[in-house]
Amino acid sequence: MAGIWRDFVAAVLTAFRRQDERAIADERRRAVERLAEETIRTHKRVADPPE
Repeated sequence: MAGIWRDFVAAVLTAFRRQDERAIADERRRAVERLAEETIRTHKRVADPPE
C-alpha cells in the first residue's frame, strides 16, 4: 500500500514540476521576444536617417 502512495505523490510532484518548467520556458520565450523587438526598434532608428 505504501508503494501506491509513494507512486501517487511522485506523480503529483512531477506534474507540478512540469508546469513550473513550462511556465519558466514561456517566460523565457517572452523575454527573448521582447529583447528582439527592442533590438529591431533600436536598429531601425539608427538605420533611418531623420528627414
